[in-house]
Amino acid sequence: MGFQQLADRGLVLLGCGKMGGAMLRGWLDGGLAPKAVHVIDPRPAEWLREAGVRVNGGLPESPAIVIVAVKPQMMGDALPVLKGYGNGTTLFVSVAAGTTMATYEAMLGAATPVVRAMPNTPAAIGKGITAIVGNATASAAHLDQAETLLKAVGQVVRLESEDQMDAVTGLSGSGPAYVFHMIECLAKAGEAEGLAPALAMQLAKATVAGAGALAEVAGETPAQLRENVTSPNGTTQAGLEVLMDKVTGLPPLMARTVAAATARSKALRDG
Repeated sequence: MGFQQLADRGLVLLGCGKMGGAMLRGWLDGGLAPKAVHVIDPRPAEWLREAGVRVNGGLPESPAIVIVAVKPQMMGDALPVLKGYGNGTTLFVSVAAGTTMATYEAMLGAATPVVRAMPNTPAAIGKGITAIVGNATASAAHLDQAETLLKAVGQVVRLESEDQMDAVTGLSGSGPAYVFHMIECLAKAGEAEGLAPALAMQLAKATVAGAGALAEVAGETPAQLRENVTSPNGTTQAGLEVLMDKVTGLPPLMARTVAAATARSKALRDG
């Protein structure tokens, strides 16, 4: 799907906070006409009107897509406004964490095409990754439409079933926070070894960012990249012996971390 269908029928963005705003900037940068976008938000940012986007005004009769980007706790109040688009040709794409496709079907009608998506915060700089899955009504074309839009803020992967969304939440949805904390810990460890705080933080940020960028573009696996920089009996090996300990090291810690976030996602979903 190009942006022509959206220009003809319009796109409704329900909620334009950090994630909704990041997506919208990507679409506008990609050539989507501002007048095709209708934003519904109780506290719209000033840049929306400056960009020429329609804000809290008249909505299109039958938009091509509705993007739901409000917080889950706001869903009950926000979504009924768009109920008239249910059971029709409008595709609903949800980036609201923990809100199942069954919830949308109950509120909008079982024949409503719904694609559920889980992006993460690096989407704000076009470096996110989003997992998507559609309900029984969503066609291959609907999934293609959703993927085209979400690629504006990074990579997109497709899931086999909605049940996988909790693990995606625990891994990539919450994952940026784990990496941010690792940067904090690296910097503090550097300080403990005598580095100035600002220098330690600069080194930690650049090291994590650079290693991540290399891992993404390199032909080798992360395991091979690790081995490439580990000399026998060298400094890296000394550090890795601590980090890779099967009892006290990173492997069991990360397993517990992702499991805890996944379990919490399931608990929120189940109410």
